[in-house]
Amino acid sequence: MSTIMTEQVTSTLEPQLATHSATVAAEAGAFGRIKSLAKGLRALDLLLQRPDIGTVEVATVLGVDKGAASRLMHTLVEAGYAVQGAGRRYQAGPKLRARSGQPVLPGGASIRERARPLLQYLHDATLETSTLAVRADDQVLYLDKVATDLPLRVDRPVGTLSPLHCTALGKIFLAYGEAPLPRSLTSYTSRTPVDPEALRVSLAQIVQRGYAVDDEEFALGIRCVAAPLRDRLGQVVGAIGISGPTARISSAQVNDYGRLTKEVAAEFA
Repeated sequence: MSTIMTEQVTSTLEPQLATHSATVAAEAGAFGRIKSLAKGLRALDLLLQRPDIGTVEVATVLGVDKGAASRLMHTLVEAGYAVQGAGRRYQAGPKLRARSGQPVLPGGASIRERARPLLQYLHDATLETSTLAVRADDQVLYLDKVATDLPLRVDRPVGTLSPLHCTALGKIFLAYGEAPLPRSLTSYTSRTPVDPEALRVSLAQIVQRGYAVDDEEFALGIRCVAAPLRDRLGQVVGAIGISGPTARISSAQVNDYGRLTKEVAAEFA
């Protein structure tokens, strides 16, 4: 093949070769990210399966060197999914424990296990849906529930998140200082509290009476009440509540349900 023809062929193929190289590089990068994600998920599994784990063990199980294992675990610590204890060993962090229902209380019982009888009692007493929630950063995470058998129901699946400032369960964590006031108060209905000062007044009232109310603030036609769950040291570790449609929970019933929830929640510790 002549030099001129070679140059012509090369010139014609260069754009295609460049595109192919870019595609291969992108695919390789995506594959690398997928592998990293898979290792991160495997590390989360290890934290759930064992009371604690060291960097060497993580490296062995994941098939990486100790440096990579250390960086991975530090990332999980920074994100709140792990905590580092003595001897460079790691345990499940608050985010992971909250989402899995792992033991977070003295005595080894999980919040979910200890709150389940309380949820059942609230459900049996009111016939409405009772729910357990914990704080997850700037939101509230639904950890367990006993759903009503009545035709109209409030269906917030376990594992979903909701805002703090306009849900009864979420307000508990704001009122008792377990979460900072959100910078932005998003409006969901015409009744959503969006004024910071008015919300602060409302939170102070929650502390005084011992329970929170959501009167169509997150969803129209829905009323909810909630009360704090405290550990043996008095720390608020969760919240339980009752929710139902306004067609069944009247304004007059809200305070009765709130007081009932407060009394039941006091049995937690």
